Amino acid sequence: MLELKSITKHVRGQAHVEDVNLSLAPGELHILLGPTLSGKTTLMRLMAGLDKPTSGEIVMNGKAVTGAPVRKRNVAMVYQQFVNYPSLSVYENIASPLRVRGVANRKIKQKVSATAEILGIKEFLRRRPSELSGGQQQRVALARALVKEAPLVLLDEPLANLDYKLREELRTELPRIFKGAGAVIIYATSEPAEAMLIGDSVTCMHEGRIISTGAARMLYDKPNSLVTAQIMSDPPLNTIRIKKKGAVLEFDSYRHLDAGTHMDALADGPYEIGLRAHHLGIGAPTDNGIEAVVATTEVTGSETMVHAEFMGARWVSLLPGVHALNAGDKISLNPDPDKVFVFDETGVLVAAPAG
Repeated sequence: MLELKSITKHVRGQAHVEDVNLSLAPGELHILLGPTLSGKTTLMRLMAGLDKPTSGEIVMNGKAVTGAPVRKRNVAMVYQQFVNYPSLSVYENIASPLRVRGVANRKIKQKVSATAEILGIKEFLRRRPSELSGGQQQRVALARALVKEAPLVLLDEPLANLDYKLREELRTELPRIFKGAGAVIIYATSEPAEAMLIGDSVTCMHEGRIISTGAARMLYDKPNSLVTAQIMSDPPLNTIRIKKKGAVLEFDSYRHLDAGTHMDALADGPYEIGLRAHHLGIGAPTDNGIEAVVATTEVTGSETMVHAEFMGARWVSLLPGVHALNAGDKISLNPDPDKVFVFDETGVLVAAPAG
């Protein structure tokens, strides 16, 4: 069990991490999710002992380790970069933490072989890291972390530098690789899709603070705040301020949207709404929707992402297939009323879509 108690880290008067309280149990893959500069890496460095907190306490398996240097902690860490020893073979790279601990050669051979088998790199044990692909090199780094059998494993965006195919491959394998390791495993990422795919629990971070913790699906379906909803949305969440009047959401005097049935109990007044890109349809400008102008489009082959502007806002629609839309085209935006999130003026969720 890893416990962080009121952890704060200030650097030159600036708060990089502020009042973090977190308890993480072994046997699960815990996700730290947040945008760049949200405090994920700082928090992981504090967990590892690479930095010391300005205040607060870190407890590992009932023992306070706040001031203990990294060399006195049994921690395994994997970074974005392929941190392998270039002059050593793959076998020796994986075996290195065991040799430092004085493990017998026979035991080392067994552990390296078994770990390489799990990660699918057994055939490369005699090679140097430079002879491997990027994905294979990252597997070597993961193998070295796994073979160490540390009670705390920290994975700091380990797939960020891999191409799409390799990322997808390792994303599906990581839960299997670390299942049953008996360690507290923490995985930092800025991608909500990655958190949804591989995480048992997700902790959302924003500006150095923890703003929500829970099961990934729960945070996606019922985000406690606008910020959590934005962190859990990719493409970005479409937001705009509205006024609720009965069964109508007014954008201004001319534009409005029917309120979804999940908003029936909401009092009339000002709110901010959020809508995910795949719940925003697009039609011809003559359709009974919200008039907008295309800013740009991105075609992936299987999907088209349309960026449209209206009322000074830019919304994104994610459409299946290829759509021929050009900058400056007039279109109609057609939000699905039953998929709209509603937040009060402080950003707290007050109405969420059903299911």
